[in-house]
Amino acid sequence: MAWLRALARLSRTSNKFSFSPPPPSFSTAAASFPATPSPSPVAGNIAGLGPTVQGKEKPRVVVLGSGWAGCRLMKSIDTNIYDVVCVSPRNHMVFTPLLASTCVGTLEFRSVAEPIGRIQPAISHAPGSYFFLARCAALDPESHTVHCETVTDGTISASLEPWKFQVSYDKLVIALGAEASTFGINGVKEHATFLREVHHAQEIRRKLLLNLMLSDVPGISEEEKRRLLHCVVIGGGPTGVEFSGELSDFITSDVHERYTHVKEYIHVTLIEANEILSSFDVRLRQYATKQLTKSGVRLVRGVVKDVQPENIILNDGTKVPYGLLVWSTGVGPSQFTKSLELPKSPGGRIGVDEWLRVPSIQDTFAIGDCSGFLESTQKTVLPALAQVAERQGKYLARLLNQIGKAGGGYANQAKNIDLGDQFVYKHLGSMATVGRYKALVDLRQSKEAKGLSLAGFVSWFIWRSAYLTRVVSWRNRFYVAINWLTTLIFGRDISRI
Repeated sequence: MAWLRALARLSRTSNKFSFSPPPPSFSTAAASFPATPSPSPVAGNIAGLGPTVQGKEKPRVVVLGSGWAGCRLMKSIDTNIYDVVCVSPRNHMVFTPLLASTCVGTLEFRSVAEPIGRIQPAISHAPGSYFFLARCAALDPESHTVHCETVTDGTISASLEPWKFQVSYDKLVIALGAEASTFGINGVKEHATFLREVHHAQEIRRKLLLNLMLSDVPGISEEEKRRLLHCVVIGGGPTGVEFSGELSDFITSDVHERYTHVKEYIHVTLIEANEILSSFDVRLRQYATKQLTKSGVRLVRGVVKDVQPENIILNDGTKVPYGLLVWSTGVGPSQFTKSLELPKSPGGRIGVDEWLRVPSIQDTFAIGDCSGFLESTQKTVLPALAQVAERQGKYLARLLNQIGKAGGGYANQAKNIDLGDQFVYKHLGSMATVGRYKALVDLRQSKEAKGLSLAGFVSWFIWRSAYLTRVVSWRNRFYVAINWLTTLIFGRDISRI
């Protein structure tokens, strides 16, 4: 019975937290921290996890980041061999392919957020595995130490200062992801909203609904109504196209019914420098253009020169007023990735070899959007896609398990171990929805290759089915399916919470 299992777990938890000395690898000393901790092993007045003791403790894998790559690795890592420590500023993984649907209420935010403890249960209950809500401030490869700083968002207490600590590792996996590219354009970070995290989707949803309600207030001029209800999307990649499609569906199905006084004023504009969905088949691009235009999305080819609080300035001088601006123009290396004194691949990512190792230092690997093959490997840098990150995480978990079984799990003990097959990526295809129960499915392995490509309702059904099966947990699969069914029957939730 559920209550009996809960009582048993509570009993075990009580025993676990009985008053006893802490394990030797965890330093509980806490005192004033230096402004910048010196790169040294965990000692003195810096709290943290010290080096593992061979024979008494399992080797420790430290994972920086909780994106697709890091979470897929943690899911498959053998916790009978390793202790796992995750350091990330968020305690969940975001199922990004469905994030656009949360912006307009098709899905709820919890449906696309997968807690770390559900991905790797050992983090929740194993004595040597932890999750730390923190960011990596510095690396010390010589002492196998990561310097960390807690993340508070400034919401708990104004006087709460970030807490500095250190974590020693036997194997380090850098899976820090990337950040949205702004190309140095003035005003983007101040006035635009990105679409990469759950809080971005929450901000978009709140701002969209706020503008809808403000436009209905007496005394608002027609010009101001048109500005407030003009939703501009920058970037014609899959994210920008899918968001535009979801937004056009929301306008057609819900705004026209529930905001009839202002339904003539709301419009969506998608601005792209080249062609939308440039990685897709030409026929699919044409189909997407036709469907978006049919749905009321205005497609504009242009380059953004400046972003002002209420207007966008294009390179030809055109001024585009907006009420909501969503920026989706691709990603690039984060500032922290750039600051690391590690070899870089073309484009500024952390350089890795054929086994996803950082070759200049021992026991360090990099996967996901923050990494790329070094030029010496003669391999091209892989695109920043979820399927690339997921495949790398799965491969590296298998490689680390192999190293651990061969006795190389501890620091500096994997030098002479045969690593086996190199990482090889094969593209499985691309999918994107364009709204109105229509989608695109391109199963070619590259732009030049031949293969199956579909468009229409069947593609939309494949798109939904594929992503439903890729959602990590059965719990969230159930949430997603119920959200889709509820939206189909009752419409989207337009509450501004």
